[in-house]
Amino acid sequence: MNPPEAVRPRRLRPGDLVALVSPSGPLTPEQAAPAAQVLARWGLRARHGRHALGRHTFLSGTDDERLTDLDAAFRDPEVRGILCLRGGYGTQRIVDRIDYDAVRADPKLVIGFSDITALHLALWCEARLATVHGPVGAGLYEISAPAEETLRRTVMTGDPVIVTPEEDGVRFPGRASGTGRADGILLGGNLTLLAASAGTPHRPDTTGAILLIEEVGEAAYRVDRSIVQLRRAGWFDGLAGVAVGRFTRCPGADQVLAEHLGALGVPVLGGLPIGHGGEQTAVPLGVAARLDAGAGTLTVQPAAR
Repeated sequence: MNPPEAVRPRRLRPGDLVALVSPSGPLTPEQAAPAAQVLARWGLRARHGRHALGRHTFLSGTDDERLTDLDAAFRDPEVRGILCLRGGYGTQRIVDRIDYDAVRADPKLVIGFSDITALHLALWCEARLATVHGPVGAGLYEISAPAEETLRRTVMTGDPVIVTPEEDGVRFPGRASGTGRADGILLGGNLTLLAASAGTPHRPDTTGAILLIEEVGEAAYRVDRSIVQLRRAGWFDGLAGVAVGRFTRCPGADQVLAEHLGALGVPVLGGLPIGHGGEQTAVPLGVAARLDAGAGTLTVQPAAR
């Protein structure tokens, strides 16, 4: 069976408008400021959603307010990209009500990670939209110049992204047919959000896919629980390979990952600078990728055309 064809939005060009939205947690104007500053450096324009800097309990606004901002961005023909300002929690509360007709009618480049994993999954399942797993707007102040350039190239060029493990990252040997190489659509994101999406309409078909996982601030038993949930829900059935990003402040997670992933019989590449903490490499989701455990590379085709 051939993998589903991704809908690839147009790459961003100088002068394009990027909507800044907060579908999850709240943030201050000071935390949001780097997003517009970095985009301006790239020659792009930025516009905040009406409720992007709002607050409602632990969210940036009520469900209706956050959904209104997201739908407004998808419906506005002037908007060519959507940058989520932060993660936290809350995206799952609104993904069932997104205007997917608008998404399909005018595909736009969507960028974010962590809680935004729920949005990546929903856009893939509902519209086959290729997206970008990359820094949220509030995190742009702390990424290095090389990481910023990788993000810029990911959203503004047609170049593939090549990711290699960090020197102190966890390594896993290749375990498939002696080559340790896998080809497939790259899907995934934050482990907790993936596990929380099992049993929902936005559980993607991972047959033949390369699954990306990353996490932050979870005890080893919680990492184990999420991995077991995915295994029991069938996410690992027919999987081509696993790309392991950072497991930041997750003591003992290395042993858990080695135990579970080593038993899959597919290539696994760990230590990738993807996810929370330090350098964060942006990678497209929903497009073809090659994981070469022997060479230590994850090569991902562009999300934008």
